[in-house]
Amino acid sequence: MTPDAATGSLLAVSDLHVAYEENQAVVDRLRPSSPDDWLIVAGDVGERFADIESTLGKLAARFRQVIWAPGNHELWTHPADPVVLRGLERYQALVEMCRGLGVLTPEDEYPIWPGPRGPVAVVPIFQLYDYTFRVPGADTVEASLRRAYEVGVVCTDEHLLHPDPFPSRQAWCAERVRWTRQRLDRLDPALPTVLASHWPLVRQPTDVLWYPEFAQWCGTVQTADWHVRYRAVAAVYGHLHIPRSTEYDGVRFEEVSLGYPREWGRRGGTPVPMRRILGANG
Repeated sequence: MTPDAATGSLLAVSDLHVAYEENQAVVDRLRPSSPDDWLIVAGDVGERFADIESTLGKLAARFRQVIWAPGNHELWTHPADPVVLRGLERYQALVEMCRGLGVLTPEDEYPIWPGPRGPVAVVPIFQLYDYTFRVPGADTVEASLRRAYEVGVVCTDEHLLHPDPFPSRQAWCAERVRWTRQRLDRLDPALPTVLASHWPLVRQPTDVLWYPEFAQWCGTVQTADWHVRYRAVAAVYGHLHIPRSTEYDGVRFEEVSLGYPREWGRRGGTPVPMRRILGANG
């Protein structure tokens, strides 16, 4: 499936959190501006398997191509979800569900966006995190986590995101980084990329968090050079619920999250969470 380079856009959104009625109403309004638009969904569609499937199915019916990378919420084994799979088995079930909808995942061949300035590989990434975005002054994972627990800033992942069969989330992250790096190394070295992940590839975006202790659940230092090494023209991420555009090493980083109603409601107006990454206007 390829878009018309003259009319189609590569769009991106994340952190739809459709369990909230207000957010579901926003998702119901998401529409392409061209029949050739692609949409990157960079994680945290929801927690319940059925909600994730329903939402991605609706988006797949509207957009020429949907590309999904998982967030931490999709990986939760939530007590309200009748699908009780944990860890890797849950992720694999999500991948198979996406394939049934025609939605591309980090396990599939990277699609090529034939944009007006030449082809670009769109790379959905699932890298997780390994607590290496530590609290300043903490020289070990244990010390950094201890500080988070002391101040009461602890990600719900600690209770609901299970790493099975890996012994820890750090071990799962290490395997994801190793496997993804191998795939990226096999890409044509002349081909630029759009790297799309739920967690930011570099630590700098977490510097603006109200609670710096939360950064340790936001990525891994192992991906810090990927935007340069793999020729990114843009890096898409979410998770922080701080939508903005920044630049690192000359590469545009786009945080594309909708976030929770209490967050986007403070910004005023009707949210328009989709961001154009490439396409009709450049």
